[in-house]
Amino acid sequence: MTADMVDTTEGGTAGGQRAAGAGRAADGAAGRWAPGDHVLWRYRDNAHPEQFHICRPMTVVRDTQELFAAWMAPGTACVKPVLADGTPVHREPLSTRYTKPRRTVRDQWFGTGVLKLARPGDPWSVWLFWERDWQFKNWYVNLEEPRRRWAGGMDSEDHFLDICVYPDRHWEWRDEDEFAQAQRDGLMTPARAAEVRSAGRAAIAQISAWRGPFADGWEDWRPDPAWGVPQLPEDWDRAPERLRS
Repeated sequence: MTADMVDTTEGGTAGGQRAAGAGRAADGAAGRWAPGDHVLWRYRDNAHPEQFHICRPMTVVRDTQELFAAWMAPGTACVKPVLADGTPVHREPLSTRYTKPRRTVRDQWFGTGVLKLARPGDPWSVWLFWERDWQFKNWYVNLEEPRRRWAGGMDSEDHFLDICVYPDRHWEWRDEDEFAQAQRDGLMTPARAAEVRSAGRAAIAQISAWRGPFADGWEDWRPDPAWGVPQLPEDWDRAPERLRS
């Protein structure tokens, strides 16, 4: 499951919409958001880096120099890519998955929510998944470009390769076939692929040593019941006004 392989219910076309609105910005002095603030977590299109093809409104859980944590609630309206004819990306054969034309659609996050954790500078984020009864399912290491902060949220680019980590602490590589296909299709240079694989090994070293965030008890975290579900703004794909590190 790469960043665009999510459980959603089909919605309408989302591209090309521009209007005001976005969720609350970070505090101008501290450059940090407060718990409960709403932000956008976005991914750029690998083939067209000037465009965004994934957008998820999220609620800030923690925002410090050491860690950014955000919650995507069940039922959140989001944006994901599909093929031009509406076929879900994951249903397209791998040989043509990254070469056929795409468009973006508005969808709704289906099932349980997702907690995302990211340390500044790390070329990955760690996602936590639960069953519907809050039984912890797994951690998911999404290898990606280190996130860039802007007034409305976080931006990144997915790197195809991922790692799944289970409660008994064993791990496995995921989406190696997609990682290889992306290289064959020219979406990733050999040098970048080597960097991504190296980043994965660095993440595995943390898993093997059972360091944070895996050892930090986030699987027992629960969202504030008073939090509402963030709205997806009309101008979800607008260019950042000013990037922060």
